[in-house]
Amino acid sequence: MRRSDSHSSAGSRAAPAAPPAVAALAALAALAALAAACDARVGTASAATPVVEVVAAHPHDPNAFTQGLVVHEGWLLESTGQYGESSLRRVDVETGRVERIAPLDGAYFAEGIAVLGGKIYQLTWRSRIGFVYDAETFALERTFRYDGEGWGLTSDGTHLILSDGTATLRFLDPQTFAVAKRTLVREGEQPVVRLNELEIVEGEIWANVWYDDRVVRIAPETGEVLGWIDLASLYPRAERGSEDVLNGIAYDAASKRLFVTGKNWPRLFELELALR
Repeated sequence: MRRSDSHSSAGSRAAPAAPPAVAALAALAALAALAAACDARVGTASAATPVVEVVAAHPHDPNAFTQGLVVHEGWLLESTGQYGESSLRRVDVETGRVERIAPLDGAYFAEGIAVLGGKIYQLTWRSRIGFVYDAETFALERTFRYDGEGWGLTSDGTHLILSDGTATLRFLDPQTFAVAKRTLVREGEQPVVRLNELEIVEGEIWANVWYDDRVVRIAPETGEVLGWIDLASLYPRAERGSEDVLNGIAYDAASKRLFVTGKNWPRLFELELALR
C-alpha cells in the first residue's frame, strides 16, 4: 500500500511495455540473477530453511495494481486496487489472461483476499468493509465490517488473518469477524511495521512489507520473525515506478510452487520452494 492520499493518481499508471526482444532478455536476466542470489536469511528460531529457485516468469497485466494473490484450484485469484479500478479476478497462471472479473464500485479501494470454506474474502483499504464471494461464481454473498484499515489477508484454515499496515496481525472468526486474537510481529524486540499482503506457506505466515523488496517469515503463534527472503533481483527498482512495489504472494501447497508479483508488474514470477 501506500502511500499518501495522493498516491491514487500516481499509482494507477501502467508500467511501460518493452519491445518483445528486450522484454525476453530482461526476463532471462532477472531469472538468472534471482536464481543465483535469492535465498532465505533465517533466524535461529526457524525449524527449516526455505530455499527458493526461480523457474518461470509468466505474463501479468501491467495495469493490475496488485493487492492480494491466492492460488485456488489451479487458478490465480487476484485483488486489484485503486479507486474506480478495483476488482476481483480469476487469472490463468500460464498466460496471464483474466478469465473472470468482478469490478468493485468506484467508492472502494480493494485490498487483500483469502479463500476459506469455498468463499473468497476481500478487504478494502479505508472503507472498513469487506466482501464475501462464492469462490466459483464470484457472486457477492455478504459484506462484513472491521476496524481500521485493511491491507493484507490470508487464512490458516480456521481464522482469517488481517494486516493493517502496523506490526499487529488480527485473527478473525470467519463467521462473526470478531477478533479472536492479536499477534505482534517482531524481530528481537523490534516491531516489524508496514505488514502488507499475506500468505500461509508451510505453516508460516509470509508477508510483504510495504516498500521493501523482502518477504518476512513469521511464526503464527508468537509473531517472531523466522527470517527474510530477498527478492530484490526479480524486478530492479530502476526499471519500475516508485509505487510499483513488490506485493503479492500466492502458494500452491500441492505442488510447492510459490508465485510473486507486484503492483503494475508485467510479470508473475514462479518460484519452487524446498525446505531443508
